[in-house]
Amino acid sequence: MAAKSKRWSQDVTEHSDALDLKDKVFTLDDPAAIAASLKRSAEQSKRRKGTPFQSAMSMLTFYINRAGKELPKERRDTLERAKGELRKAFGRAES
Repeated sequence: MAAKSKRWSQDVTEHSDALDLKDKVFTLDDPAAIAASLKRSAEQSKRRKGTPFQSAMSMLTFYINRAGKELPKERRDTLERAKGELRKAFGRAES
């Protein structure tokens, strides 16, 4: 059952209407590079339903939440910093 639940989240990441992602974007070490890639993907995607900012932030949050406790603290910290970089990239204030 656990393998099946992991597969559905991978399927969402690959086939959702959120946006088309660059391969291995969430494995990058630089939060600014992650944000830039998500921004670029969101602005170019023809499959997203919301604004580019909403789609990019949604995909980043989805990835963090689905990884859950399996995500090492260092990786989670990098991805959380990418949220701030994404806000900056779209000209949004930190919240």
